[in-house]
Amino acid sequence: MIDYITVATPCESSLTEKRSEFIAQLFPCKTAEDALAFVETVKAKHHKARHNVWAFSLRDGSSRYSDDGEPQGTGGIPVLSVLQKAQLTDLCCVVTRYFGGILLGASGLTRAYSGAAAQAVQEAEIRHYFEAHRVQLDIDYTHYGKLSYLLPEYEILDAGSDFSDRVTLRFDIKTDLFPQLEARLTEYFGGKPDLTIQETHFVVFP
Repeated sequence: MIDYITVATPCESSLTEKRSEFIAQLFPCKTAEDALAFVETVKAKHHKARHNVWAFSLRDGSSRYSDDGEPQGTGGIPVLSVLQKAQLTDLCCVVTRYFGGILLGASGLTRAYSGAAAQAVQEAEIRHYFEAHRVQLDIDYTHYGKLSYLLPEYEILDAGSDFSDRVTLRFDIKTDLFPQLEARLTEYFGGKPDLTIQETHFVVFP
């Protein structure tokens, strides 16, 4: 099953290391263009800061990073490593540094940038998205009672129902569970059920 983890909403966290302030901001994004636009927004907001180090990782496997003037390898890669270690994707992280007058050295910078990013991740609301089918099932009223107990066994998310000449049920189900449900319904109805996949998308299950 294809799934991914990201943050629910933009968030911000900060820490201080030897009087330098490191402000980490996380921003959920779908494309490199969205990520880079966020980087520019942060740079404009913190234009007086010494550095705005950033990294992003996307669901398509692409990623980029920048040390933004810090010694090579001390900012962008550590921030990206935090995202990858947490298995977060479709996410951009910018860590802004306001220099406090004390040099940190390469190892100190690496710890500070990764620490700021890790703290932001720890404080963020994490969401796990699962690939799911939006399914429509049409049934007679005589089957409604039985199926109202059967369907929840497959962790479905209700997407609305219509009651007219027949009952129309719409729900999301994880793609890897759909074949099991289809087989169960086929057995129950003694033949192929009136079941259609309307779309495949990503949703959050409880």
